[in-house]
Amino acid sequence: MDQLSDTCRTQYRLAPPGFTDAQWEIFERDGILVLENWLSEEDIERYTDAIMRVAQADPDYSPDRYYGVENIVERDPVLAELIDHERHVGFAYDLYGELLKIHKTQIHLRPPGSKTAVWHHDGSRALPYGVFAPTLPLNILIGYWLTDLPTAEMGNMVVLPGSQHTQYLEEFYSAQPIPGERPLVFPRGTMTIMQSRVWHRVHPNHSDVTRKNLFLAYCPAWLVSEDRYDSNPEWLDTLNREQRIIMRSYDKAYFNHRPPASEFPLFLDRDTGSDRDPGTTREDVALHIRKRLTAAEKRQIARGEIADPRGRLSSTA
Repeated sequence: MDQLSDTCRTQYRLAPPGFTDAQWEIFERDGILVLENWLSEEDIERYTDAIMRVAQADPDYSPDRYYGVENIVERDPVLAELIDHERHVGFAYDLYGELLKIHKTQIHLRPPGSKTAVWHHDGSRALPYGVFAPTLPLNILIGYWLTDLPTAEMGNMVVLPGSQHTQYLEEFYSAQPIPGERPLVFPRGTMTIMQSRVWHRVHPNHSDVTRKNLFLAYCPAWLVSEDRYDSNPEWLDTLNREQRIIMRSYDKAYFNHRPPASEFPLFLDRDTGSDRDPGTTREDVALHIRKRLTAAEKRQIARGEIADPRGRLSSTA
């Protein structure tokens, strides 16, 4: 192992599991990966109780109207656990690596008869993220679905698989059905991983149940957060090291793209247990400014889609 001390190995965590090759192929093709039975019944109940605590503490909440609120991880300790949860954070780390950041966190409660949502993609609309990142998404949305959705028109999200490559849609801001659209129909306990640039809308809820779910969006550290400017320092002190880093609550914009040395490594490589890549062992270059490949880059290099950014150093790996 490259110059990694026993102290370092015990201080830092291995990167949690991320995409398998088969999951990555689906994610690249459709822009969304659906993982059924990803949550236990116990966890479903814990998260349902937590989002209802948040809702019922809000004077704007009414059980017969749509309710949505952001920055939920700061509103309940059970939800704060999700910032770096082993169940899903490895998928985000595969894309954003050492600059992983929470972009926004949300609750959605959609009771019978509540409002729907028209066709849209998340993030910037006038200049979609795909303008600047046509190959990999600048933002992904992790969904925890806490209500059984056995049929359509239960407040389901409706997606257009493969539309992450389309920056304009004629049906934009309408609820018009589109050939190939897919209502998300699955049991509670399902987790979804979606590229924010996938076009989606929301069905009306003609059932007799309230659709309950939460979202956690991740992005690179230098992208602006959607639901906060910074976080309460006292609240940050309640978090573990990785959670605090992933919140990226910096008081200077400079740190958004160049975090301080104390923030590295966020995780150790899940395969090698190292804090650096093979072939990049020069000791005169500090760890926090060395290039580390993301899992997504490694796949692209293996498939010949991009050159190895380590250049001639890769020959020494």
